[in-house]
Amino acid sequence: MADLSLDFQFKSPINKVWDALTHSDTLAQWVMENNFRPIVGYKCQFRNPEIGLIVESEVLVVEKPFKLSYTWVGGPINTIVTWTLKEDGDITYLHLDQTGFDEENQAAFNGAKYGWSYMVEELKKVMEEK
Repeated sequence: MADLSLDFQFKSPINKVWDALTHSDTLAQWVMENNFRPIVGYKCQFRNPEIGLIVESEVLVVEKPFKLSYTWVGGPINTIVTWTLKEDGDITYLHLDQTGFDEENQAAFNGAKYGWSYMVEELKKVMEEK
């Protein structure tokens, strides 16, 4: 199994970053359309109708505002996404782990790495607007 690990920084309070990770309307602005709710055991979907992608998710961990984890299952990917947040001064550090990639499926791993990096750049734009 291969694991994806990415780090990001925001000049925003930790609660503002947390809200962007957990509010369905905000998630739709930087990830995909969704019916996400930060409730352990809640099952939801992330949808991108343009490419016909549906990602099934189940919320695994909600430790506001420090940790959020959910399954990310779609196409050839059956993984777990975990966001860890830490605030230091006026910077919020956001760490992403996506675990469970099949080592034979390098394309899925590379796609996720590119996808999350792109989406977090979109999140930065969303955070600046709020």
